Amino acid sequence: MNGFTVENSALILVDHQVGTINWAGALAPEQREQIKVWANLLLRFAKGANMPIVMTSSMEDQAQGRLLPEFEEIAPEAYAARIKRDGVINAWDDANFANAVRATGKKYLIMAGLTTEVCLVPPALSAIAEGFKVAALLDASGGNTQLGERYAEHELNKAGALVISSMPLITGMLGNWTNPASGAFFAAAEAGNIFELQAKGNLR
Repeated sequence: MNGFTVENSALILVDHQVGTINWAGALAPEQREQIKVWANLLLRFAKGANMPIVMTSSMEDQAQGRLLPEFEEIAPEAYAARIKRDGVINAWDDANFANAVRATGKKYLIMAGLTTEVCLVPPALSAIAEGFKVAALLDASGGNTQLGERYAEHELNKAGALVISSMPLITGMLGNWTNPASGAFFAAAEAGNIFELQAKGNLR
């Protein structure tokens, strides 16, 4: 058991923007599309399971662009409440973001970011230093470079984060298919064609 449950966790998505997804140079273009698959699964599951959701973006009027349009479709309220940073790189250094995370009342944070080493690692380490437990979702993130991804995983592990992917995290949170939140998982998986994509194979 890793301690993460539907009841004690919040979903934190950092800088999943139409521009930043193209900065995930560690991945081929088709693999970058998979980032959306897993981020959308997490978002649908969190919304369906009534978990708190915090989104943040950086400089939407610049090359980073707006948050992925799917986020607005899936979770319009969380999208509307997103923290729009004016250039702060470590999202935790933006008081509005850090306070929004604290306001969830949850001590277990499910985090993903684009890119992994620039947008996920810094706030994850800051949250851990403040006493939060962090699960870093690598399949819903993507590194600038392959070296950067290895650095990110090393730093996250060293700090005590749970470095994991979406499916084992969610199923671990459920613990039992009779968990009422299982319905949210299957609905999210169906909406994202997850099982069809798994059957086709070649998922990173």
